[in-house]
Amino acid sequence: MSARPIRTGDLLRLDRAASVQFCRPITVRVIREITDRQTFDGWTWIEVYELDGNGDAVAKRELFVQPIGLRWLNATVSERPALSRSTPTAARLRVPA
Repeated sequence: MSARPIRTGDLLRLDRAASVQFCRPITVRVIREITDRQTFDGWTWIEVYELDGNGDAVAKRELFVQPIGLRWLNATVSERPALSRSTPTAARLRVPA
């Protein structure tokens, strides 16, 4: 069984199937697969944003994982709705008076 390609924007759940380092599962958004590093057969490096329970990025990380153990949670970022690019207002920023 082969793993599907890792793409920018993929939302992944990483647990022990991906690597023993994930004794507590984490959710990440893929920035890129790092293909210019030498790895063991069946392993790869990925650059990701680790997400909290609200889906907000809390850390940028480089992780060594087995693609066969990755769990995809959704489609790539290109298939998600575009984010609003409007200018934030003081009310949204909660600027102190």
